[in-house]
Amino acid sequence: MEPAEAARYWEANAETWTRHVRAGYDVYRDKLNTPAFLAMLPPVRGLAGLDIGCGEGANTRQLARLGARVTAIDVAPTFIRHALAAEDADPLGITYLLADGMALPFLDSAFDFATAFMSLMDMPDHGLALQQAARVLRPGGFLQFSILHPCFVPPNRKVLREADSTVRAIEVGRYFDGYDGEVETWWFSAISAEERQRVAPFRVPRFHRILSSWVRILCEAGLVIEQFGEPCATAEQAAAEPLLADTRVAPIFLHIRARKPGDLPHKSSSNA
Repeated sequence: MEPAEAARYWEANAETWTRHVRAGYDVYRDKLNTPAFLAMLPPVRGLAGLDIGCGEGANTRQLARLGARVTAIDVAPTFIRHALAAEDADPLGITYLLADGMALPFLDSAFDFATAFMSLMDMPDHGLALQQAARVLRPGGFLQFSILHPCFVPPNRKVLREADSTVRAIEVGRYFDGYDGEVETWWFSAISAEERQRVAPFRVPRFHRILSSWVRILCEAGLVIEQFGEPCATAEQAAAEPLLADTRVAPIFLHIRARKPGDLPHKSSSNA
């Protein structure tokens, strides 16, 4: 699939996606994925950061509230429009631009760090996206990103439950099959039956790569892997939000932090 076609799918999703995430329907993101990502993030106060694939800007705003000076990009004009409206309503000093993560419109070594919350996996050329991220990082800067866990969320995945609906196991298949733009259709699990009747489901191009491929393209981009994270809900979280129970059996998300070799000239001691 060509980048322009993938971008058209995301633009088509963007209006409903924005409304649904702002209504709290993305439970996995809000209750588990983003908090775990931010807990793993190094201090960013005072640093210049780039958020790649920012969507409607919810996670970008979290970075700004940690004290970073953030620029954010997305391929979907509707996402950028909603992100700009949020910035106008509650200014945090964020610059939002319409741009492609595989062709970043920035000079080399322009940023101290970069993030990509669940966006790199949706780009047709993961290797090019990582090369672009590495290019715009200053020596010593880091890229931290989250993706669907390639081992536990391959093209075929099914939650197996006991008679009482508790999660027993996760069935996975087609791990080694490359997905290059096959379109998946789905809703956020938390939306009501009435809402499903009212709006069309998302249509999302899927670009699946195995774990060793992600490690290889990170290394080819000149980045040094620093940390992995695999968010798992606590028993208390799963009890409060039953949707999260499957993450106690196998992770849905993989967080990766990788660093560009060299010394960053200015560092902060705290995210506070």
